[in-house]
Amino acid sequence: MESRMLATWALLCVLLRPSATQNTAPEGVLNCCEGDVLFLLDSSGSVSSYEHSRMLAFLSELLLPFSLGEDQVRVGLLQVGTRPRLEFGFDAHGAQSGLQGALRNVKPLRGDTNTVEALRMAKDRALRPGAPGGAREGLPRVLVWLTDGVKPGDVIGPMAELREEGVAVLVVSTGHGNYQVLRQVVSPLVENHLYFVDIDDMSIITEDLRDAIIEIIRAERITVRDVATDSATLQWRPVLSGLTGYYEIRFSSLPPGEAGGGGGGGGTSPSTSGSQYQRLTQSAESSTARLTGLKPDTTYTATLTPESNDQAFNTLSITFKTKPEVLSPAMVTVSESGQTSVRVSWGPSQPETVTSYYVEYSALPRGKLHAVTVGRTQNSTLLRDLQPDTTYLVTVSARHASGTERAMSVKVCTQEVTPALADLQLTTVGSDAVQVDWRSSPGSLRGYWLTWEGRQSSVPGQRSFYLPPGSLSTRLTRLPPATRVCVSPIYRTARGEGLCCTAQFNSNALPYGYQS
Repeated sequence: MESRMLATWALLCVLLRPSATQNTAPEGVLNCCEGDVLFLLDSSGSVSSYEHSRMLAFLSELLLPFSLGEDQVRVGLLQVGTRPRLEFGFDAHGAQSGLQGALRNVKPLRGDTNTVEALRMAKDRALRPGAPGGAREGLPRVLVWLTDGVKPGDVIGPMAELREEGVAVLVVSTGHGNYQVLRQVVSPLVENHLYFVDIDDMSIITEDLRDAIIEIIRAERITVRDVATDSATLQWRPVLSGLTGYYEIRFSSLPPGEAGGGGGGGGTSPSTSGSQYQRLTQSAESSTARLTGLKPDTTYTATLTPESNDQAFNTLSITFKTKPEVLSPAMVTVSESGQTSVRVSWGPSQPETVTSYYVEYSALPRGKLHAVTVGRTQNSTLLRDLQPDTTYLVTVSARHASGTERAMSVKVCTQEVTPALADLQLTTVGSDAVQVDWRSSPGSLRGYWLTWEGRQSSVPGQRSFYLPPGSLSTRLTRLPPATRVCVSPIYRTARGEGLCCTAQFNSNALPYGYQS
Protein backbone atom coordinates (compact mmCIF):
# COMPACT_ATOMS: atom_id res chain seq x y z
CA MET A 1 0.00 0.00 0.00
CA GLU A 2 2.81 2.41 0.94
CA SER A 3 4.72 1.66 -2.29
CA ARG A 4 1.58 2.37 -4.32
CA MET A 5 1.18 5.79 -2.65
CA LEU A 6 4.82 6.63 -3.35
CA ALA A 7 4.39 5.69 -6.99
CA THR A 8 1.29 7.88 -7.27
CA TRP A 9 3.11 10.84 -5.71
CA ALA A 10 6.02 10.39 -8.10
CA LEU A 11 3.60 10.35 -11.03
CA LEU A 12 2.03 13.62 -9.84
CA CYS A 13 5.43 15.28 -9.61
CA VAL A 14 6.32 14.20 -13.14
CA LEU A 15 3.00 15.39 -14.54
CA LEU A 16 3.19 18.81 -12.90
CA ARG A 17 6.89 19.52 -13.55
CA PRO A 18 7.29 22.00 -16.47
CA SER A 19 9.06 20.39 -19.37
CA ALA A 20 12.04 21.87 -21.20
CA THR A 21 9.88 22.86 -24.12
CA GLN A 22 7.67 24.95 -21.82
CA ASN A 23 10.43 27.40 -21.06
CA THR A 24 10.22 28.95 -24.50
CA ALA A 25 7.12 31.08 -24.95
CA PRO A 26 5.32 30.67 -28.29
CA GLU A 27 5.64 33.62 -30.65
CA GLY A 28 3.03 36.30 -29.98
CA VAL A 29 2.15 35.33 -26.39
CA LEU A 30 4.67 37.30 -24.34
CA ASN A 31 3.31 40.74 -23.48
CA CYS A 32 0.39 40.14 -25.84
CA CYS A 33 -2.62 40.43 -23.62
CA GLU A 34 -4.45 42.13 -20.82
CA GLY A 35 -7.43 40.57 -19.10
CA ASP A 36 -8.68 38.40 -16.22
CA VAL A 37 -9.06 34.64 -16.80
CA LEU A 38 -10.87 32.49 -14.22
CA PHE A 39 -10.60 28.71 -14.48
CA LEU A 40 -13.53 26.70 -13.11
CA LEU A 41 -12.01 23.28 -12.30
CA ASP A 42 -14.22 20.27 -11.59
CA SER A 43 -12.67 18.43 -8.61
CA SER A 44 -15.77 16.64 -7.32
CA GLY A 45 -16.00 12.97 -6.51
CA SER A 46 -16.61 12.00 -10.13
CA VAL A 47 -13.09 13.22 -11.03
CA SER A 48 -10.30 10.81 -10.07
CA SER A 49 -6.99 11.94 -8.61
CA TYR A 50 -5.30 11.05 -11.89
CA GLU A 51 -7.78 13.09 -13.92
CA HIS A 52 -7.43 16.00 -11.51
CA SER A 53 -3.65 15.94 -11.84
CA ARG A 54 -3.88 15.79 -15.65
CA MET A 55 -6.13 18.87 -15.66
CA LEU A 56 -3.67 20.80 -13.48
CA ALA A 57 -0.77 19.78 -15.72
CA PHE A 58 -2.78 20.99 -18.70
CA LEU A 59 -3.39 24.37 -17.02
CA SER A 60 0.31 24.67 -16.20
CA GLU A 61 1.30 24.17 -19.83
CA LEU A 62 -1.53 26.38 -21.10
CA LEU A 63 -0.65 29.36 -18.89
CA LEU A 64 3.15 29.19 -18.77
CA PRO A 65 3.81 31.45 -21.81
CA PHE A 66 1.63 34.35 -20.59
CA SER A 67 3.09 37.49 -19.07
CA LEU A 68 1.39 37.99 -15.71
CA GLY A 69 0.85 41.20 -13.76
CA GLU A 70 -1.41 44.13 -13.06
CA ASP A 71 -1.13 45.47 -16.61
CA GLN A 72 -0.96 42.03 -18.21
CA VAL A 73 -2.86 38.76 -17.68
CA ARG A 74 -4.25 37.77 -14.28
CA VAL A 75 -5.38 34.23 -13.45
CA GLY A 76 -7.75 32.84 -10.84
CA LEU A 77 -8.76 29.26 -9.98
CA LEU A 78 -12.15 28.22 -8.57
CA GLN A 79 -12.65 24.53 -7.74
CA VAL A 80 -16.02 22.79 -7.91
CA GLY A 81 -17.08 20.41 -5.14
CA THR A 82 -19.83 20.19 -2.55
CA ARG A 83 -18.56 23.53 -1.24
CA PRO A 84 -16.80 25.31 -4.11
CA ARG A 85 -13.57 27.07 -3.14
CA LEU A 86 -11.62 29.93 -4.67
CA GLU A 87 -8.10 28.49 -4.56
CA PHE A 88 -6.53 31.82 -5.56
CA GLY A 89 -7.87 35.07 -6.93
CA PHE A 90 -6.68 37.41 -9.65
CA ASP A 91 -4.43 39.41 -7.34
CA ALA A 92 -2.61 36.39 -5.92
CA HIS A 93 0.11 35.74 -8.49
CA GLY A 94 1.94 38.39 -10.53
CA ALA A 95 4.65 36.06 -11.82
CA GLN A 96 4.83 32.60 -13.39
CA SER A 97 6.89 31.15 -10.53
CA GLY A 98 4.12 31.84 -8.03
CA LEU A 99 1.36 30.63 -10.35
CA GLN A 100 3.12 27.40 -11.27
CA GLY A 101 3.85 26.66 -7.60
CA ALA A 102 0.21 27.28 -6.67
CA LEU A 103 -0.99 24.89 -9.37
CA ARG A 104 1.32 22.18 -8.04
CA ASN A 105 -0.18 22.56 -4.56
CA VAL A 106 -3.89 22.40 -5.51
CA LYS A 107 -5.73 19.47 -3.88
CA PRO A 108 -9.10 18.09 -5.07
CA LEU A 109 -12.25 18.90 -3.07
CA ARG A 110 -14.33 15.77 -3.72
CA GLY A 111 -18.03 15.59 -2.93
CA ASP A 112 -20.89 16.67 -5.18
CA THR A 113 -20.58 18.64 -8.41
CA ASN A 114 -22.04 21.92 -7.15
CA THR A 115 -21.33 23.88 -10.34
CA VAL A 116 -24.28 26.24 -9.86
CA GLU A 117 -22.92 27.49 -6.52
CA ALA A 118 -19.45 27.84 -8.05
CA LEU A 119 -20.88 29.97 -10.86
CA ARG A 120 -22.64 32.16 -8.29
CA MET A 121 -19.30 32.72 -6.55
CA ALA A 122 -17.67 33.52 -9.87
CA LYS A 123 -20.37 36.02 -10.79
CA ASP A 124 -20.62 37.76 -7.40
CA ARG A 125 -16.95 37.73 -6.39
CA ALA A 126 -14.17 36.77 -8.77
CA LEU A 127 -15.56 38.12 -12.04
CA ARG A 128 -17.31 41.20 -10.65
CA PRO A 129 -15.42 44.37 -11.61
CA GLY A 130 -14.56 46.46 -8.58
CA ALA A 131 -15.17 43.71 -6.02
CA PRO A 132 -12.31 43.00 -3.55
CA GLY A 133 -9.90 40.79 -5.44
CA GLY A 134 -12.28 40.82 -8.39
CA ALA A 135 -11.85 41.60 -12.07
CA ARG A 136 -10.52 44.91 -13.35
CA GLU A 137 -12.83 47.54 -14.77
CA GLY A 138 -12.92 47.86 -18.54
CA LEU A 139 -10.85 44.76 -19.33
CA PRO A 140 -11.90 41.44 -20.90
CA ARG A 141 -13.11 38.71 -18.53
CA VAL A 142 -12.91 35.03 -19.42
CA LEU A 143 -14.32 31.92 -17.68
CA VAL A 144 -12.78 28.58 -18.74
CA TRP A 145 -14.71 25.60 -17.37
CA LEU A 146 -12.88 22.26 -17.18
CA THR A 147 -15.35 19.45 -16.47
CA ASP A 148 -15.75 15.70 -16.83
CA GLY A 149 -19.34 16.39 -17.88
CA VAL A 150 -20.92 14.28 -15.11
CA LYS A 151 -24.08 15.84 -13.62
CA PRO A 152 -23.04 19.50 -13.82
CA GLY A 153 -26.46 20.71 -12.70
CA ASP A 154 -28.64 23.42 -14.22
CA VAL A 155 -25.84 25.63 -15.53
CA ILE A 156 -27.53 27.16 -18.59
CA GLY A 157 -29.15 30.03 -16.67
CA PRO A 158 -26.10 31.05 -14.58
CA MET A 159 -23.83 30.85 -17.62
CA ALA A 160 -26.24 33.04 -19.60
CA GLU A 161 -26.11 35.66 -16.83
CA LEU A 162 -22.31 35.72 -17.02
CA ARG A 163 -22.37 36.12 -20.79
CA GLU A 164 -24.92 38.94 -20.51
CA GLU A 165 -22.47 40.74 -18.20
CA GLY A 166 -19.75 40.50 -20.83
CA VAL A 167 -17.89 37.40 -19.63
CA ALA A 168 -16.59 35.13 -22.40
CA VAL A 169 -17.26 31.47 -21.57
CA LEU A 170 -15.15 28.57 -22.86
CA VAL A 171 -15.59 24.88 -21.97
CA VAL A 172 -13.26 21.87 -22.00
CA SER A 173 -15.02 18.54 -21.44
CA THR A 174 -12.92 15.44 -20.70
CA GLY A 175 -15.84 13.05 -20.38
CA HIS A 176 -19.15 12.34 -22.03
CA GLY A 177 -20.78 15.69 -21.38
CA ASN A 178 -24.12 16.65 -22.86
CA TYR A 179 -23.18 18.45 -26.09
CA GLN A 180 -26.56 20.19 -26.36
CA VAL A 181 -26.12 21.68 -22.88
CA LEU A 182 -22.48 22.66 -23.29
CA ARG A 183 -23.02 24.31 -26.67
CA GLN A 184 -25.62 26.56 -25.04
CA VAL A 185 -23.30 27.80 -22.30
CA VAL A 186 -20.25 28.81 -24.37
CA SER A 187 -19.84 32.14 -26.09
CA PRO A 188 -20.05 32.21 -29.88
CA LEU A 189 -18.47 30.80 -31.94
CA VAL A 190 -19.10 27.32 -30.54
CA GLU A 191 -16.37 25.67 -32.63
CA ASN A 192 -13.77 28.04 -31.13
CA HIS A 193 -14.92 27.87 -27.51
CA LEU A 194 -16.08 24.26 -26.89
CA TYR A 195 -13.57 21.38 -26.72
CA PHE A 196 -14.13 17.64 -26.19
CA VAL A 197 -10.92 15.76 -25.47
CA ASP A 198 -9.76 12.59 -23.72
CA ILE A 199 -8.04 13.20 -20.40
CA ASP A 200 -4.78 11.69 -21.72
CA ASP A 201 -4.81 13.81 -24.90
CA MET A 202 -5.43 17.27 -23.46
CA SER A 203 -2.14 18.59 -24.80
CA ILE A 204 -3.48 18.43 -28.35
CA ILE A 205 -5.88 21.31 -27.63
CA THR A 206 -3.40 23.45 -25.67
CA GLU A 207 -2.44 25.71 -28.56
CA ASP A 208 -6.00 26.07 -29.87
CA LEU A 209 -7.42 26.95 -26.45
CA ARG A 210 -4.57 29.38 -25.78
CA ASP A 211 -5.19 31.08 -29.12
CA ALA A 212 -8.90 31.33 -28.32
CA ILE A 213 -8.12 33.02 -25.00
CA ILE A 214 -5.59 35.35 -26.63
CA GLU A 215 -8.16 36.36 -29.22
CA ILE A 216 -10.43 37.56 -26.40
CA ILE A 217 -7.87 39.31 -24.18
CA ARG A 218 -5.34 40.50 -26.74
CA ALA A 219 -4.22 44.01 -25.82
CA GLU A 220 -3.41 46.63 -28.42
CA ARG A 221 0.07 47.35 -27.17
CA ILE A 222 1.14 49.87 -29.82
CA THR A 223 -0.91 52.62 -31.46
CA VAL A 224 -0.29 55.53 -33.79
CA ARG A 225 -1.72 59.01 -33.29
CA ASP A 226 -1.29 62.60 -34.48
CA VAL A 227 -0.71 61.43 -38.05
CA ALA A 228 0.21 64.32 -40.34
CA THR A 229 1.53 64.60 -43.89
CA ASP A 230 5.16 64.24 -42.76
CA SER A 231 5.05 62.84 -39.22
CA ALA A 232 3.27 60.54 -36.79
CA THR A 233 3.52 59.59 -33.11
CA LEU A 234 3.90 56.02 -31.89
CA GLN A 235 2.50 55.27 -28.44
CA TRP A 236 2.92 52.11 -26.42
CA ARG A 237 2.53 50.78 -22.93
CA PRO A 238 5.79 51.31 -20.99
CA VAL A 239 6.54 47.64 -20.37
CA LEU A 240 10.19 48.45 -19.54
CA SER A 241 9.26 50.88 -16.77
CA GLY A 242 11.33 49.96 -13.75
CA LEU A 243 13.60 47.70 -15.80
CA THR A 244 16.94 48.32 -17.47
CA GLY A 245 16.92 48.55 -21.23
CA TYR A 246 15.61 50.63 -24.10
CA TYR A 247 13.15 50.59 -27.00
CA GLU A 248 14.35 50.15 -30.57
CA ILE A 249 12.06 51.60 -33.23
CA ARG A 250 12.35 50.91 -36.94
CA PHE A 251 10.09 52.36 -39.61
CA SER A 252 9.96 52.36 -43.38
CA SER A 253 7.55 52.94 -46.23
CA LEU A 254 5.84 49.99 -47.86
CA PRO A 255 5.97 49.45 -51.62
CA PRO A 256 2.62 50.28 -53.29
CA GLY A 257 1.90 46.61 -53.94
CA GLU A 258 2.26 45.75 -50.25
CA ALA A 259 0.54 48.82 -48.82
CA GLY A 260 -2.97 47.46 -49.13
CA GLY A 261 -5.58 49.69 -47.53
CA GLY A 262 -3.03 51.31 -45.24
CA GLY A 263 -5.72 51.82 -42.63
CA GLY A 264 -3.46 51.01 -39.69
CA GLY A 265 -3.47 48.17 -37.25
CA GLY A 266 -1.52 46.54 -34.47
CA GLY A 267 0.27 43.26 -34.23
CA THR A 268 3.22 41.40 -32.78
CA SER A 269 5.25 40.59 -35.89
CA PRO A 270 8.08 42.73 -37.27
CA SER A 271 7.62 43.81 -40.85
CA THR A 272 10.47 46.14 -41.85
CA SER A 273 12.53 43.50 -43.59
CA GLY A 274 13.33 43.85 -47.26
CA SER A 275 13.37 47.65 -47.42
CA GLN A 276 15.41 50.57 -46.21
CA TYR A 277 14.33 51.64 -42.76
CA GLN A 278 15.10 54.38 -40.27
CA ARG A 279 16.04 53.53 -36.70
CA LEU A 280 15.78 55.35 -33.39
CA THR A 281 15.93 54.39 -29.72
CA GLN A 282 14.00 55.59 -26.67
CA SER A 283 14.70 55.17 -22.96
CA ALA A 284 13.04 52.49 -20.83
CA GLU A 285 10.72 55.07 -19.26
CA SER A 286 9.42 56.33 -22.62
CA SER A 287 5.99 55.54 -23.99
CA THR A 288 5.94 57.68 -27.18
CA ALA A 289 8.16 58.52 -30.13
CA ARG A 290 7.64 61.05 -32.91
CA LEU A 291 8.44 59.78 -36.41
CA THR A 292 9.45 62.64 -38.70
CA GLY A 293 10.59 63.09 -42.27
CA LEU A 294 7.75 60.99 -43.66
CA LYS A 295 6.27 61.36 -47.13
CA PRO A 296 2.67 62.46 -47.67
CA ASP A 297 -0.01 59.92 -48.60
CA THR A 298 2.35 56.99 -47.96
CA THR A 299 1.86 53.73 -46.07
CA TYR A 300 4.48 52.99 -43.41
CA THR A 301 5.22 50.08 -41.14
CA ALA A 302 6.87 50.59 -37.77
CA THR A 303 8.22 48.05 -35.29
CA LEU A 304 8.89 48.48 -31.58
CA THR A 305 11.29 46.12 -29.83
CA PRO A 306 11.67 46.39 -26.04
CA GLU A 307 15.28 45.38 -25.30
CA SER A 308 16.07 44.28 -21.76
CA ASN A 309 18.34 41.78 -20.04
CA ASP A 310 15.73 41.37 -17.30
CA GLN A 311 12.87 39.97 -19.38
CA ALA A 312 12.05 38.92 -22.93
CA PHE A 313 9.47 40.85 -24.96
CA ASN A 314 7.94 40.44 -28.38
CA THR A 315 8.54 42.86 -31.21
CA LEU A 316 5.34 44.80 -31.90
CA SER A 317 4.38 46.29 -35.25
CA ILE A 318 1.83 48.64 -36.73
CA THR A 319 0.98 49.93 -40.18
CA PHE A 320 -0.35 53.42 -40.86
CA LYS A 321 -0.75 55.89 -43.70
CA THR A 322 0.28 59.53 -43.64
CA LYS A 323 -2.20 62.18 -44.66
CA PRO A 324 -2.20 63.49 -48.24
CA GLU A 325 -0.41 66.77 -48.77
CA VAL A 326 -2.88 69.64 -48.53
CA LEU A 327 -1.95 72.78 -50.44
CA SER A 328 -3.45 76.06 -49.31
CA PRO A 329 -6.09 77.15 -49.90
CA ALA A 330 -8.00 73.98 -49.06
CA MET A 331 -10.98 75.92 -47.72
CA VAL A 332 -12.38 79.44 -48.11
CA THR A 333 -14.92 80.89 -45.67
CA VAL A 334 -16.90 84.14 -45.39
CA SER A 335 -17.60 86.21 -42.29
CA GLU A 336 -18.41 89.79 -41.25
CA SER A 337 -20.71 90.20 -44.22
CA GLY A 338 -22.02 93.76 -44.45
CA GLN A 339 -23.70 95.96 -47.02
CA THR A 340 -20.44 97.14 -48.62
CA SER A 341 -17.80 94.77 -47.25
CA VAL A 342 -17.12 91.14 -46.47
CA ARG A 343 -14.22 89.24 -44.89
CA VAL A 344 -12.78 86.28 -46.77
CA SER A 345 -10.61 83.72 -44.91
CA TRP A 346 -8.71 80.66 -46.11
CA GLY A 347 -6.60 77.80 -44.81
CA PRO A 348 -4.54 75.98 -43.89
CA SER A 349 -1.94 78.60 -43.11
CA GLN A 350 1.34 77.62 -44.80
CA PRO A 351 3.73 80.57 -44.49
CA GLU A 352 6.72 78.26 -44.92
CA THR A 353 5.67 77.14 -48.40
CA VAL A 354 3.48 79.98 -49.74
CA THR A 355 5.09 83.14 -51.17
CA SER A 356 1.87 85.18 -51.49
CA TYR A 357 -1.90 85.03 -51.89
CA TYR A 358 -3.85 86.69 -54.70
CA VAL A 359 -7.54 87.48 -54.16
CA GLU A 360 -9.76 88.28 -57.16
CA TYR A 361 -13.43 89.25 -56.93
CA SER A 362 -16.16 90.53 -59.24
CA ALA A 363 -19.91 91.02 -59.10
CA LEU A 364 -21.97 88.40 -60.90
CA PRO A 365 -22.79 87.94 -63.65
CA ARG A 366 -20.35 90.34 -65.42
CA GLY A 367 -18.96 92.83 -62.95
CA LYS A 368 -15.58 94.50 -63.09
CA LEU A 369 -12.70 92.33 -61.88
CA HIS A 370 -10.83 93.55 -58.80
CA ALA A 371 -7.72 92.03 -57.23
CA VAL A 372 -5.61 92.36 -54.09
CA THR A 373 -2.31 90.73 -53.10
CA VAL A 374 -1.99 89.41 -49.54
CA GLY A 375 1.19 88.44 -47.69
CA ARG A 376 2.04 84.82 -46.98
CA THR A 377 1.52 85.18 -43.21
CA GLN A 378 -2.09 86.35 -43.57
CA ASN A 379 -5.07 84.03 -43.86
CA SER A 380 -7.85 86.59 -44.41
CA THR A 381 -8.63 89.97 -45.97
CA LEU A 382 -11.53 92.42 -45.84
CA LEU A 383 -13.00 93.30 -49.24
CA ARG A 384 -14.37 96.85 -49.21
CA ASP A 385 -16.41 99.20 -51.43
CA LEU A 386 -18.77 96.47 -52.58
CA GLN A 387 -22.29 96.95 -53.87
CA PRO A 388 -25.13 96.16 -51.44
CA ASP A 389 -27.35 93.15 -52.03
CA THR A 390 -24.98 91.77 -54.67
CA THR A 391 -23.46 88.33 -55.28
CA TYR A 392 -19.71 88.24 -55.86
CA LEU A 393 -17.42 85.48 -57.05
CA VAL A 394 -14.23 85.48 -54.97
CA THR A 395 -11.16 83.44 -55.95
CA VAL A 396 -8.21 82.94 -53.58
CA SER A 397 -4.98 81.79 -55.27
CA ALA A 398 -1.81 80.69 -53.45
CA ARG A 399 1.57 80.91 -55.07
CA HIS A 400 3.84 78.26 -53.55
CA ALA A 401 7.62 78.41 -53.42
CA SER A 402 7.73 75.16 -55.39
CA GLY A 403 6.11 76.95 -58.33
CA THR A 404 2.75 75.29 -57.76
CA GLU A 405 -0.38 77.44 -57.76
CA ARG A 406 -3.63 76.44 -56.17
CA ALA A 407 -6.91 78.33 -56.29
CA MET A 408 -10.34 78.01 -54.72
CA SER A 409 -13.47 80.05 -55.40
CA VAL A 410 -16.54 80.88 -53.35
CA LYS A 411 -19.66 82.97 -53.83
CA VAL A 412 -20.38 85.72 -51.30
CA CYS A 413 -23.37 88.00 -50.91
CA THR A 414 -23.42 91.47 -49.45
CA GLN A 415 -26.34 92.47 -47.29
CA GLU A 416 -29.32 94.41 -48.59
CA VAL A 417 -29.77 98.06 -47.61
CA THR A 418 -32.84 98.23 -45.38
CA PRO A 419 -33.59 101.89 -44.57
CA ALA A 420 -35.56 102.62 -41.45
CA LEU A 421 -39.03 104.21 -41.54
CA ALA A 422 -38.53 107.95 -41.97
CA ASP A 423 -41.55 109.25 -40.03
CA LEU A 424 -44.74 108.09 -38.25
CA GLN A 425 -47.67 110.25 -37.13
CA LEU A 426 -50.92 109.38 -35.34
CA THR A 427 -53.99 111.65 -35.51
CA THR A 428 -56.93 110.77 -33.27
CA VAL A 429 -60.32 110.72 -34.95
CA GLY A 430 -63.12 110.82 -32.43
CA SER A 431 -62.93 108.82 -29.24
CA ASP A 432 -61.81 105.41 -30.60
CA ALA A 433 -60.09 105.85 -34.00
CA VAL A 434 -56.73 107.05 -35.22
CA GLN A 435 -55.30 108.07 -38.58
CA VAL A 436 -51.85 106.53 -39.14
CA ASP A 437 -49.52 108.28 -41.60
CA TRP A 438 -45.87 107.45 -42.32
CA ARG A 439 -43.03 108.29 -44.63
CA SER A 440 -40.46 105.78 -45.90
CA SER A 441 -36.89 106.12 -47.12
CA PRO A 442 -35.85 105.17 -50.66
CA GLY A 443 -35.28 101.42 -51.10
CA SER A 444 -36.60 98.22 -52.62
CA LEU A 445 -39.71 98.08 -50.48
CA ARG A 446 -41.87 94.95 -50.43
CA GLY A 447 -44.50 96.43 -48.12
CA TYR A 448 -45.17 97.42 -44.51
CA TRP A 449 -45.97 95.53 -41.33
CA LEU A 450 -48.33 97.33 -38.97
CA THR A 451 -49.01 96.23 -35.41
CA TRP A 452 -51.05 97.75 -32.58
CA GLU A 453 -51.77 96.85 -29.00
CA GLY A 454 -54.05 98.32 -26.35
CA ARG A 455 -51.95 98.82 -23.24
CA GLN A 456 -54.90 99.45 -20.91
CA SER A 457 -57.23 96.89 -22.45
CA SER A 458 -58.85 94.07 -20.53
CA VAL A 459 -58.40 91.96 -23.67
CA PRO A 460 -54.66 91.22 -24.01
CA GLY A 461 -52.97 90.55 -27.30
CA GLN A 462 -51.48 92.17 -30.34
CA ARG A 463 -53.01 92.72 -33.75
CA SER A 464 -50.99 92.98 -36.96
CA PHE A 465 -51.41 93.00 -40.72
CA TYR A 466 -49.53 93.59 -43.96
CA LEU A 467 -49.90 96.62 -46.21
CA PRO A 468 -48.63 96.87 -49.82
CA PRO A 469 -45.58 99.04 -50.69
CA GLY A 470 -47.73 101.86 -52.13
CA SER A 471 -49.53 102.44 -48.82
CA LEU A 472 -48.53 105.48 -46.76
CA SER A 473 -51.52 105.66 -44.42
CA THR A 474 -54.36 103.71 -42.83
CA ARG A 475 -57.09 104.28 -40.25
CA LEU A 476 -57.60 102.12 -37.17
CA THR A 477 -61.02 102.16 -35.52
CA ARG A 478 -62.64 101.05 -32.26
CA LEU A 479 -59.37 101.13 -30.39
CA PRO A 480 -58.96 100.90 -26.60
CA PRO A 481 -57.28 103.69 -24.62
CA ALA A 482 -53.49 104.11 -24.87
CA THR A 483 -53.07 102.09 -28.07
CA ARG A 484 -49.48 101.64 -29.24
CA VAL A 485 -49.09 101.56 -33.03
CA CYS A 486 -45.91 100.41 -34.83
CA VAL A 487 -45.05 100.42 -38.55
CA SER A 488 -42.01 98.65 -40.03
CA PRO A 489 -40.82 98.58 -43.67
CA ILE A 490 -40.38 95.15 -45.28
CA TYR A 491 -37.55 94.42 -47.73
CA ARG A 492 -36.55 91.36 -49.71
CA THR A 493 -34.25 89.82 -47.09
CA ALA A 494 -35.24 91.48 -43.83
CA ARG A 495 -37.54 93.88 -42.02
CA GLY A 496 -36.22 97.40 -41.60
CA GLU A 497 -36.24 99.41 -38.40
CA GLY A 498 -39.74 100.74 -37.67
CA LEU A 499 -41.29 103.48 -35.56
CA CYS A 500 -43.91 103.35 -32.82
CA CYS A 501 -46.34 105.90 -31.36
CA THR A 502 -49.07 105.75 -28.71
CA ALA A 503 -52.57 107.16 -29.22
CA GLN A 504 -54.48 108.35 -26.13
CA PHE A 505 -58.31 107.98 -25.94
CA ASN A 506 -61.00 108.40 -23.33
CA SER A 507 -62.93 105.38 -24.55
CA ASN A 508 -63.19 101.67 -23.78
CA ALA A 509 -64.52 100.75 -27.21
CA LEU A 510 -63.79 97.18 -28.43
CA PRO A 511 -62.94 95.22 -30.49
CA TYR A 512 -59.95 96.40 -32.55
CA GLY A 513 -60.36 97.27 -36.21
CA TYR A 514 -58.77 99.24 -39.03
CA GLN A 515 -59.80 101.06 -42.16
CA SER A 516 -57.48 101.81 -45.08
